[in-house]
Amino acid sequence: MDGSGPFSCPICLEPLREPVTLPCGHNFCLACLGALWPHRSAGGTGGSGGPARCPLCQEPFPDGLQLRKNHTLSELLQLRQGSGPGPMSAPASGSVPGATPEPSAPSAPPPAPEPSAPCAPEQWPAGEEPVRCDACPEGAALPAALSCLSCLASFCSAHLAPHERSPALRGHRLVPPLRRLEESLCPRHLRPLERYCRVERVCLCEACATQEHRGHELVPLEQERALQERGPQVEQSKVLSAVEDRMDELGAGIAQSRRTVALIKSAAVAERERVSQMFAEATATLQSFQTEVLGFIEEGETSMLGRSQGDLRRQEEQRCRLSRARHNLSQVPEADSVSFLQELLALRLALEEGCGPGPGPPRELSFTKSSQVVRAVRDILVSACASQWEQLRGLGSDEDGLQKPGSEADVESQDPDSTNLLESEAPRDYFLKFAYIVDLDSDTADKFLQLFGTKGVKRVLCPINYPESPTRFTHCEQVLGEGALDRGTYYWEVEIIEGWVSVGVMAEGFSPQEPYDRGRLGRNAHSCCLQWNGRGFSVWFCGLEAPLPHAFSPTVGVCLEYADHALAFYAVRDGKLSLLRRLKASRPRRSGALASPTDPFQSRLDSHFSGLFNHRLKPAFFLESVDAHLQIGPLKKSCISVLKRR
Repeated sequence: MDGSGPFSCPICLEPLREPVTLPCGHNFCLACLGALWPHRSAGGTGGSGGPARCPLCQEPFPDGLQLRKNHTLSELLQLRQGSGPGPMSAPASGSVPGATPEPSAPSAPPPAPEPSAPCAPEQWPAGEEPVRCDACPEGAALPAALSCLSCLASFCSAHLAPHERSPALRGHRLVPPLRRLEESLCPRHLRPLERYCRVERVCLCEACATQEHRGHELVPLEQERALQERGPQVEQSKVLSAVEDRMDELGAGIAQSRRTVALIKSAAVAERERVSQMFAEATATLQSFQTEVLGFIEEGETSMLGRSQGDLRRQEEQRCRLSRARHNLSQVPEADSVSFLQELLALRLALEEGCGPGPGPPRELSFTKSSQVVRAVRDILVSACASQWEQLRGLGSDEDGLQKPGSEADVESQDPDSTNLLESEAPRDYFLKFAYIVDLDSDTADKFLQLFGTKGVKRVLCPINYPESPTRFTHCEQVLGEGALDRGTYYWEVEIIEGWVSVGVMAEGFSPQEPYDRGRLGRNAHSCCLQWNGRGFSVWFCGLEAPLPHAFSPTVGVCLEYADHALAFYAVRDGKLSLLRRLKASRPRRSGALASPTDPFQSRLDSHFSGLFNHRLKPAFFLESVDAHLQIGPLKKSCISVLKRR
């Protein structure tokens, strides 16, 4: 070109607009060639103007040449001017420059292509479209033989002739056909990449080589490729070998990761199904319990309402009879003494018929205790859900809220000679020598507790008219045993016949007039107990609860070690005792530091449980549900047989 730049038209010396490429390889504006060759736009023949020639190199062209827009060069111009998409940013695989040509100027139908030497079909991989010549007519473009990085166009053998004949074109850099020529240009200077920098390992144009990479080791691209392919170190083979090894490693890792993903998904599905099933069962249990409680309320309402309504009808009928007899007496004439005496007698009979006091209102509605039962269930459920959720998230230890039998705290709190006898499986005969015969104290029984001798007690709906006593419980359905325990070891057994019951000990001086929330067994610092709530066992002390993971046992053994400040509960089965929980404050460690409990319940024991033994203690029993019933175990006969064997 004439020095106007590779992207300027040699005719108007302005940036190319709708560039077209002639067979000689030079680029011009479509409008400039149309103005220079006006006779070609009429019918495509040479006319009187003679054959058309390139304005720059005067290369003649045959008649009927169709001018075609060079789309590759047009996209590069748009990229350089910043208007339009950048073709170099996301090259489309398999695209052919100029594949959708636009007619450049009106012309005659294209003649038959000139004889050429197209590339042999075997030069292209099977199924791949060859790069087409940018100078061939529309629809009849032959496969390109070479691409020119200076002209930014690809040419077949026929249209490549000007580059071989013209001295001005022999300096252009020809390369094998490229599908996207812009990929071989410098993205900064839009000039052909001709050098390779061995320092930074990048391909460069001449402008980059003379500016940013001055002083670096620069070599031609072909020389570097030959060195990489056939050099002494064979860099290409090393890289390919490393790539193959890495791909094998990634393949094995991908297979393992896929198996892990499948395992996680399957485990999550199975766990989700199990949890959903358990929640469904828990919901069904709660719904069944709700139905039972509501039915109990309805039965209580029907029963008590029937009695009250019957009393109401009788009283109304009696009032009507009295009113009628009084009216009849007032209507008797003064002279009729016989009628007067008869009506007066009828009035007296009507009065005597209901002279007794009528039934008063019930002192307590039995079904109103249902809310207390449901509240207890709700509190247990809320506490259990919160505790288990903390364990699930890893915030609590595996032993929060419960302590396994034979744990370290228990072992250290026991005397060496009795450690084995207090393990989970201990013979019942050992404890019978400490047997204590418990008799229930009727002066402490609540008015809703019915005693059966001195061994049995049951909760009832109607209050019992017990004599006044300063030791009687007034707000809690509780009863104490006779006698007070202040030294040695004591053992007694209790049989749970029905309902929710609590078994434990209480300080002798505790006030029986305390309200329900503070007077219940285990809800204060003056008592502790083992509770059966219909679902599981738990221990209570000072208002805190610790659930126990043990199944129901109808017979419960209680062992009070007063001297050692300990209280243990056992499940009695087949002559053996299984430890449920042993309550005792932790002893100092060998280092002298106090043991750090793993749950708030043990912390409460450590701080307050020893204070319970500052008082004399009594066996205590709390019947929480309306159907609760328990019996003190008959130990006397068993004790005699054990003593005889010893």
